[in-house]
Amino acid sequence: MTVALMWEARAVEGGGERLLAWARGRRLDPAPLRRETFRAPADRVLVITWWDAPYDADLPELPEPGEDLVRRAVHRWRFEALDD
Repeated sequence: MTVALMWEARAVEGGGERLLAWARGRRLDPAPLRRETFRAPADRVLVITWWDAPYDADLPELPEPGEDLVRRAVHRWRFEALDD
């Protein structure tokens, strides 16, 4: 089964590049099958990781950044890949 974990944060005003660098610098152990990082307007950063694991597996996730980097708590979602 493939599980995708989504991690989305909104940086403090003007802090998008710092938050992006912070997210890119965090390593996960073990490493996921795939990892992609995105940015969007309003200083948002999104990281999606893919894992070969059961839906409820205990998987490493990016932590909460420091309060100096984000304006609110991180949003997290977990999805199961479906075959068409």
